[in-house]
Amino acid sequence: MKTSEIRFKISLDDRNIPHDIKWLATDSKHQELKDTKSMFVSLWDPADKTTFNIHLWTKDMNTDEMHAQFFQTLMSLTESYQRATGNPYVNEAMKKFANDLAAKTSDWEDGRQAK
Repeated sequence: MKTSEIRFKISLDDRNIPHDIKWLATDSKHQELKDTKSMFVSLWDPADKTTFNIHLWTKDMNTDEMHAQFFQTLMSLTESYQRATGNPYVNEAMKKFANDLAAKTSDWEDGRQAK
């Protein structure tokens, strides 16, 4: 059986806000820590039947990057959920939700910038 490790190195400022995030997967073609501005990790605890989430981002991640990562993550989760469960409704429902949220987010951003 093969094993692989994923390692995160997070540098924090004096208020414990991430200043720098790096990661490395042992079976990646890259053998050195790579920079990233954010990470979303979701872990399932089978004993408690709950999800543990780690969502971190650095101070220099801008709002447009956060919007892009969030929406790309929603679509990736949708595809994974559909493949894992065979749920025939998830793609259409989540794409509708994501498109609606994207439109509302754009309107909200436009309103904030106009002020």
